[in-house]
Amino acid sequence: MASMKLSTQISYGDDPRATAESVVEMEKAGLDIVWVAEAYSFDAVSTMGYLAARTERVEIGSGILPIYSRTPTLTAMTAASLDALSGGRFVLGLGASGPQVIEGFHGVPYDKPVARTREVVEICRKVWARERVTHHGLYEIPLPEDRGTGLGKPLKLINHPVRADIPVWIAALGERNVAMTAEIATGWLPHVVVPEKVREVFGPALEEGFAKRDPALGPLQMTGGGFLAVDDDMIVHARNAARAMFALYIGGMGARGRNFYNTVFARQGYPDAARTVQDLYLDGRKEEAAAALPEEFVDGMTLTGPPGKLRERIASLAEAGVTHLHVSPVSKDPVGLLGQVREWLG
Repeated sequence: MASMKLSTQISYGDDPRATAESVVEMEKAGLDIVWVAEAYSFDAVSTMGYLAARTERVEIGSGILPIYSRTPTLTAMTAASLDALSGGRFVLGLGASGPQVIEGFHGVPYDKPVARTREVVEICRKVWARERVTHHGLYEIPLPEDRGTGLGKPLKLINHPVRADIPVWIAALGERNVAMTAEIATGWLPHVVVPEKVREVFGPALEEGFAKRDPALGPLQMTGGGFLAVDDDMIVHARNAARAMFALYIGGMGARGRNFYNTVFARQGYPDAARTVQDLYLDGRKEEAAAALPEEFVDGMTLTGPPGKLRERIASLAEAGVTHLHVSPVSKDPVGLLGQVREWLG
């Protein structure tokens, strides 16, 4: 367990200034990395820049920046800037998000997410290496004459990045996306995936990616954990919060037949529950949808119970390949609880 890092995520619905103050305190308690989400909310980049100024040690990760809402070169520029502002503490978390947000809020077609993610990562790494950027694929850089003025020319980043190897983590669920993540990414941000079932559900996809992986990238890192509570009165709140969140994703993030989270939940051994939760949620019966999630699944996606049980659970997560214990503390003293977990990790 000593090699595991401790991570948490701040919600896109929180007051960013108040959140920054809490991150300062969590950093003192031993937090290793904080992930900043971006949906149809305040943008994540502004908050991460503020966190870079308010903190000293903690890594700051985007969890995630959607690949469709920025050009690849802007994503690279943003990552290099945040890495400079934080003194080399930035982690670029990328993901495709989903059609509801990308088409519904950004007005951009949700197409070819796996190919686009790969190209974004390739272009980012060219920018950070200060190469003159040329790329021919879904993204054409420079833009060819028949699609523009013909005046574009290959350029390289003016600034010298703090690091040319900024860590890239990818949020992936589909088999092709997971295989690509195992091939090219520093780390993997799974969701609605019980860590002990990763090999069972994604084993072939992971092995396909590992077979092509550059050894210089090192082993693939991975998050795992969940809502965290040790006090009896808080355990109920934590488990209810987990049920509400997973019901939203499994039931409501997409239409029937087009919900990635629902598909992965079903593949983990819960096909009947997947249909039930989705039907209830889409019918507006959200509380019933949350209650329909199997206890076994909630157990696998949370850290709730007495310290002895949680320490055993953390050890099993490490054995499952989790490198970053990702927690959302539910407590009257969340910073103190985070510090307690830090002591368990060593």
